[in-house]
Amino acid sequence: QMCEKFSVCQKSVDMLLHNNLNLPKVTEEDGLTFSPFSFQDKCLRKISSGLYTFQTYLKYIQETFTSENQNVESLSYSTEHLARTIRRMVMNPEEVIIPDAATQESLHTKLKSTKAWTQKITIQLILRDFTSFMEKTVRAVRYLKNTRSFSA
Repeated sequence: QMCEKFSVCQKSVDMLLHNNLNLPKVTEEDGLTFSPFSFQDKCLRKISSGLYTFQTYLKYIQETFTSENQNVESLSYSTEHLARTIRRMVMNPEEVIIPDAATQESLHTKLKSTKAWTQKITIQLILRDFTSFMEKTVRAVRYLKNTRSFSA
């Protein structure tokens, strides 16, 4: 929808190369290796922390991409619910990093200070990385469920 509505996909290659948003990512170093899944708890902590971090980015999208407000609000609610659910699976839930209010506000202010065209690219980058993060999350949860390492 972003590509069609704002016609930015073809023009945004340079902006994609200069992505400095520091969006959450899940990597093999986080325990996402799938054989054996010895870092299960580390991976779940990273996933839950990343989902909590994405909340600020989703709030920004909701405020900026107003034509999709309801969809983004639903996505944000579901993401928060998933973050809480995965956090409960971690051996020490207090080890999950949840951004504090000051960190969230600082990031939100930084995001809102971008120019209109950059906002469109920023939304595109956030959604792209969120999609990638969720794909890895789904794979990790399916793997854990299939190996019966936990019950979801």
